[in-house]
Amino acid sequence: MSTQAPRRALIVIDVQNEYVDGNFRIEYPPVESSLSNIGKAIDAANENDIPVVLVQHVLPADAPIFAEGSIGVQLHPTVKNRKHDLVVTKVLPSTFSGAGFDEWLKENDIDTLTVIGYMTHNCNDATMREAMHRGYHVEFLPDAAGSLPYKNKAGKASAKEMHRIISVIMESTYAATMTTDEWIERLQDPTYTSCDNIFASNLRAIGQL
Repeated sequence: MSTQAPRRALIVIDVQNEYVDGNFRIEYPPVESSLSNIGKAIDAANENDIPVVLVQHVLPADAPIFAEGSIGVQLHPTVKNRKHDLVVTKVLPSTFSGAGFDEWLKENDIDTLTVIGYMTHNCNDATMREAMHRGYHVEFLPDAAGSLPYKNKAGKASAKEMHRIISVIMESTYAATMTTDEWIERLQDPTYTSCDNIFASNLRAIGQL
């Protein structure tokens, strides 16, 4: 990748009505808090000439969530009413599955993806992993993201557990994690922000670092 200052794009994933007051509500962090930070991040991106990409998950009209044509599938006003440069539509978790997304990144010489939005443990996770595998620098703002709980035959996990664990995993190798305020401060720094590594993360956990 380039050794020059980061060329960022803010990737705002699936901030749709379904997650706020629809059939699939974010629980942790509280959605009001994450929405506020999402708006703050978009405003900072626009003020610093960082392109903003809105991502929208759209499923068939008979789907129980994100149904095409429904109110739930629509982008939430927090993002829809703010200036943005591109809208990507997808049906799979990773934003890279959306038509034209990777091509747009290359055309605009983007080398760093800052990921916010929903859900931490699904579409955010998938996008960050794929971005890292494709050679992009990745940043993640957990306080501008969120999760909801799951229970299935593999077990049960709360929204807080999933959000925390995925954030730890991202910082261990995939994405530099930071608060929205820290990210805004770093926009004036011409260097890349590095994440941790899996070995050091483990050493800290077992008290050897």
